[in-house]
Amino acid sequence: MAPSSVDVPTLRLEVIAGPDAGAEVTIDASCPGRVYAGKSEACQLRLTDPMVSRRHFAIALDGPRARITDLDSTNGTYVNAVPIAEAFLQGGELVRAGDTTIAVKSSGVVSARLHPARASAASSARARDAPHLPICERLALSDVPVILEGETGTGKELLAEAIHEASPRASGPFVVFDCTTSPPSLMEAKLFGHEKGAFTGAVASRAGVFEEADGGTLLIDEIGDLDVALQAKLLRAVQSGQVQRLGGTQWLKTNVRILAATRRDLEREIQEGRFRDDLYYRLAVARVELPPLRHRKGDVALLAEHVWTSLAGARPIPPEFLARLLDYAWPGNVRELYNVVANRVALGELADAGDVMRPPATSGALPSTISSTTSSPAASRSRKRATRF
Repeated sequence: MAPSSVDVPTLRLEVIAGPDAGAEVTIDASCPGRVYAGKSEACQLRLTDPMVSRRHFAIALDGPRARITDLDSTNGTYVNAVPIAEAFLQGGELVRAGDTTIAVKSSGVVSARLHPARASAASSARARDAPHLPICERLALSDVPVILEGETGTGKELLAEAIHEASPRASGPFVVFDCTTSPPSLMEAKLFGHEKGAFTGAVASRAGVFEEADGGTLLIDEIGDLDVALQAKLLRAVQSGQVQRLGGTQWLKTNVRILAATRRDLEREIQEGRFRDDLYYRLAVARVELPPLRHRKGDVALLAEHVWTSLAGARPIPPEFLARLLDYAWPGNVRELYNVVANRVALGELADAGDVMRPPATSGALPSTISSTTSSPAASRSRKRATRF
């Protein structure tokens, strides 16, 4: 198959006034998701201006333009002296944050080539205009921890599976530990395992998810919901590669690649004392942010037609139904879109799916029909063996 291409701008942000004059960062097709500016060590454009917030604003490529978003900063973000919540940049603008002025300089638009397999793999994340996909491919070949950020339903777990399948660990297990589904009293035992008699109801010894994922990949889903008391123990396990079962005395060596996903702003969680900064910086060796569907309206038709074809076969999607889908903001992202389309396929014109403001209530997991767009056939086989806790 011939590679396809998309137009991607190259922008250079240069600090021209303020304490950090001369600092700069380039935003192009190699950037994994949004580029952050602020005082946090995790920001690509790190500023020391005391009037700037930890994460002050973010910029992400959006087709041939770039989208700048104020991150609820204390003193606001200004583009050409106009306060903004969100705006588009093309080059030539001046961005002000606190006492810092940043010039946005354009190096033009380049054509980034994407193989169709890559474009297909992005369907649950950013679909065809996904400039961070080359970064994901390189991350897959490494063994570094990665944090996947994005709203509920944007496809974080599916991207994690795709990274696993493209990695040297693809033949090993892919294990998912969801921090929102385990009661706090059992979470430590599920993470690290337990010995028989370690607590009431522990009638047999059991391995934890680190042991289950040995030789493969462990996705810690919604890590922002993990109890602070357990975060220190998780940090120790990530750093040392060793775990100790609850009630046990032996340290067990594990060989696990860690991916973490969250819908929360972990920087804000750190500021508010709900997340350990040392754990964050240990995991955030790389970060990939999946944008919400409302920021990629052009992908709604692509995704809807794929889901419709996978469920309805050759029968074409009704044009009036597709028009309604294009007019909706999709707060539930790809997951909600799947539910609405599946409802219409099942019930036809009798479905309430025509009223997309009232999508059907279904389980949170995406069926395998949509996941076929996010990875290779091997990934589908991996999904069958993936373990969720």
